[in-house]
This record gives sequence, structure tokens and C-alpha cells, in this order.
Amino acid sequence: MKPSLYLFLFLFTISLTAQKNIHHRWNSMLQTYVSDDGKVNYKDWMNDRDNLNAYIQTLASTPLLESDSKNAKLAYWINAYNALTVQLILKHYPLKSIKEIKQPWDTTCFSIGEKSYTLGDIEHKILRKMDEPRIHFAINCASASCPTLWNKAFQEKQMENQLTKVTQAFFKDKSKNEIQPKQLKLSRIFLWFGKDFGSKKERLDFIAQYSGISLSNPKIDYLPYDWNLNE
Repeated sequence: MKPSLYLFLFLFTISLTAQKNIHHRWNSMLQTYVSDDGKVNYKDWMNDRDNLNAYIQTLASTPLLESDSKNAKLAYWINAYNALTVQLILKHYPLKSIKEIKQPWDTTCFSIGEKSYTLGDIEHKILRKMDEPRIHFAINCASASCPTLWNKAFQEKQMENQLTKVTQAFFKDKSKNEIQPKQLKLSRIFLWFGKDFGSKKERLDFIAQYSGISLSNPKIDYLPYDWNLNE
């Protein structure tokens, strides 16, 4: 075998290994600084910013391969979005709301090579285009009414189970949604991103599936959205 081919296979193997282990550091931080109910200890995390920055740098230096699975891509970009949001909050901490930050979703915060991204780019141009509406319950905007920041990293091989769990948890949280057979008081996520869940019937089927409650032509209202920090 030619030396150049050996080198290619070696680098390819290193890339695959890195992708498999890339989110371990993030998982450890989530376990340390995020409670089971999604409360984030930003005050203590301030002392560990170098660790967070190192994880984000690892993401940037270990880009996805075209051949990676959809679930690997979902894990990469969901974790990236959540880590970059925490990084943004820590940069401005202490604060009461992410909305105190100027253009939090439209400021460049991540680069891979010469390609730069905002949080809005990751959410709207990457994740929402992957035909997986449950991403809305996996990404977190550091606010009380957002789906909670899950204290585990998303992983390729666990993605289906993880997305199901965070979606079910979102519907069980009565501060986010109130589900009754004939009355729905929904998170404004369903108002802002309604088309991601399909037609009205498809949205109701989705809600029934993940809430476990059978619906009977319910009246639909939307709850106020609390932008206070999720700490």
C-alpha cells in the first residue's frame, strides 16, 4: 500500500474517532452545571469558561463529513447551538434575559474554516431544514419558557430516543403547555414555527402523540413567553 494511502486511512480513522467522542466534554459540563429540571448554574460555569471554549473549538476543528448520518449531524448542530448559547450568556453574565444582549441570534459566534455562523443560521438554515420538528425541544435559548436545557449531550446513536424524551418532557411541563382534550394552551413555539409541524391536523396528531392525550377538536390558545434567564 502506498504511503499516501496509509496517511489517508489514518486521518480518516482519526476523524471518525473524533466524531464518536467529540461531545464527551460537553456532556460532563451539562452534568455539572445543569440540574435535572434544566436550571443552569451560570455563576459557577463562569469559572469553567475555558472548558466550554475548548469544546466549541473542538467542534470547529472536527467538522462533519458529508457521509455522516443525519443523526450525527443533528447531534453536532444541536449541541453546538446549546453550547454557543451558554457561551453567549457567560460572555454577558450577570444578566436577567438573553434579550438584554444586542442581536443575540444574528451575531457571528462560530466558524468552521472560512464559513461563519450565527445562532440564527444554525437554527433556521441548518437544523430546521433537516425535517425533524423535534429539534425545537432540543435546542435552548437560555429562557424560562424555552424547552429546558437537557443535562446530557445529544449523541448520534441515541438521537431518536433522546428527541422523544425531550419532546415528551416539554409537553408534561405545565409551565410550557396545558393539554386537555378540548383545550390547548400551547407554547408560542407552535405559533412561531407552526409550519415545521405540518398542517393543523398534523400538528394536533403530533401533540397527541407526544403528550399522550387524545384530542377532540380542541380550542387553541398560546401562553405568554417568559424570557427570564433559565437559572
